[in-house]
Amino acid sequence: MIQSLLIANRGEIACRIIRTARRLGIRTIAVYSDADAKALHVREADEAVHIGPSAARESYLIGDKIIAAAKQTGAEAIHPGYGFLSENADFAEKVIAAGLIWVGPQPSSIRAMGLKDAAKKLMDAAGVPTTPGYLGDDQSPDRLQCEADTIGYPVLIKAVAGGGGKGMRKVNAASDFADMLLSCKREAASSFGDDRVLIEKYIERPRHIEVQVFGDRQGNIVHLFERDCSLQRRHQKVIEEAPAPGMDDATRAAVCEAAVKAAKAVDYVGAGTIEFIADGSAGLRPDRIWFMEMNTRLQVEHPVTEEITGQDLVEWQLRIASGEPLPKRQDELAINGWAMEARLYAEDPAHEFLPSTGRLDHFVLGRSIRIDTGVEEGDRISPYYDPMIAKLIATGSTREEAIDRLVDTLDQVEVWPVKTNAGFLKRAAAHPDFRAGDVETSFIPSRIDDLVPGTEPTDGIWSLAANALLASDYGNAGIGADPWAGLTGFRANADDDRTVALAHGGATRLIDPDEAEPEGIATTGGNAVLVFSEGQAFAFTLPGAGGSAGGGVAGDGSLISPMPGRIIAVDARQGDTVTKGQKLVTLEAMKMEHSLTAPFDGVVAELNASEGAQVVEGTLLVRIEKAE
Repeated sequence: MIQSLLIANRGEIACRIIRTARRLGIRTIAVYSDADAKALHVREADEAVHIGPSAARESYLIGDKIIAAAKQTGAEAIHPGYGFLSENADFAEKVIAAGLIWVGPQPSSIRAMGLKDAAKKLMDAAGVPTTPGYLGDDQSPDRLQCEADTIGYPVLIKAVAGGGGKGMRKVNAASDFADMLLSCKREAASSFGDDRVLIEKYIERPRHIEVQVFGDRQGNIVHLFERDCSLQRRHQKVIEEAPAPGMDDATRAAVCEAAVKAAKAVDYVGAGTIEFIADGSAGLRPDRIWFMEMNTRLQVEHPVTEEITGQDLVEWQLRIASGEPLPKRQDELAINGWAMEARLYAEDPAHEFLPSTGRLDHFVLGRSIRIDTGVEEGDRISPYYDPMIAKLIATGSTREEAIDRLVDTLDQVEVWPVKTNAGFLKRAAAHPDFRAGDVETSFIPSRIDDLVPGTEPTDGIWSLAANALLASDYGNAGIGADPWAGLTGFRANADDDRTVALAHGGATRLIDPDEAEPEGIATTGGNAVLVFSEGQAFAFTLPGAGGSAGGGVAGDGSLISPMPGRIIAVDARQGDTVTKGQKLVTLEAMKMEHSLTAPFDGVVAELNASEGAQVVEGTLLVRIEKAE
């Protein structure tokens, strides 16, 4: 068995690998960037090595730095996790050439499955069913149009080197093909440096079915059954489950056999996932599932497979990399129960899923289900990396039971002040169509208005906030002998008045705590109360209590950078008179533009922003003084 392991990754997956390695008695080495100097994976590893600045391209994506760290610490092996360099064949070759053990497939297998057109040709030759389409070398617009016409519309144009939904266009009619092709090729060239495309038949009710496979160095390959990853937003998975709803024994046997054939075609070693697209218009059928691509690494959603099989897939990876045979034969593996995983992201569904960064001042997740995370309360969500906070994995003896546990956990998520998609996830998991197993890749886009929670608190949430403040030390201070210290007004000989004036999001209401049934979970601190309800967070204060108004604007008119970024526009000068809502500074961060606007009419009293400057989170950019 490997005795020491460097993990060439960060966050949740690094912590996940450390957990198994520690159980196996393996010494672990973390690597970290400037932004991750105090990260959980660094704290949990036996040793840690700094590898560069915060940007991934200057740290986690520089293979030579990672190999040097392994040599420096005496690591025997490197585990790449997922993302970053995990499917980089050149990096895998360098690891092996350096005399280190690569916890992953052979570089030749990574290359064979790296290009969609070559992979599909290989699968055709291996007898693995592939989607009807064109994979030819002739990339002339006329030939591609002719092939699309022959296949029949709608068709999908896909970049040969694509991924993550980029370089992909759906074409509904022949008259649209030329423009869509040009657009797809332009995006493919920009994103991947390769404008070649393939044409596929577009599946009207597609489901994303994938099969977990494993191979060892002795030539043995097994599957660990299927997962359904059909709930997606912008081609990114949101909720995954195993097994797939509606999968009968015959279809399962066919798709799993095809996955094993695919792995054998590239002499696969280690963990891999064969992804299929299924036509769900008439239910899952053996003749309506086709190979899509192979991921030559451990998947984000691997925990659902672990939960239904009782196997630790990271342990399998480490044992196979150590030269051991597969831990189980095919006939020793079976499905037991149901598992679901929801990806909790630091993002704001109410504002186009804009990423949210900052310190996790309050961070409480469920304790009755499996939680895989790379952060703890007090840690920071960085703008430099993927905004996933945690994976919530619920299990049950039935699908319905797993759904209920997942929904209950999402309902009780408490995160502040970072915004999350917990409410969105809860609505998706609780949706009657999802409960009925009516899943397909268009599930979320077609129901998005039903799935995104509102931003205003209900009467029950206002009521709970009022009750919480009245019951707090702050509230009790005013319900006793000193009327001047209380939350409520005072008049001699008046009846006891339990109404409370509360402010939220710029609105102030006088609340009678008994008017509505309280709902949610509350926590108080000083003159403020946080209410968590159905995965959302609502902050209430006493009117005039001050504090942040959100969006990088302080109550005194200071505009503060909400995250690290680059200033790309300054639309005001010191001394200018400005009006409420006027755009003053535009910040580029997390590949998005953020406009900071005047919170009220006034004068620019202080300006610390200049075009092109890099700023850190919390930087005072502009201060506005109210007009006289």
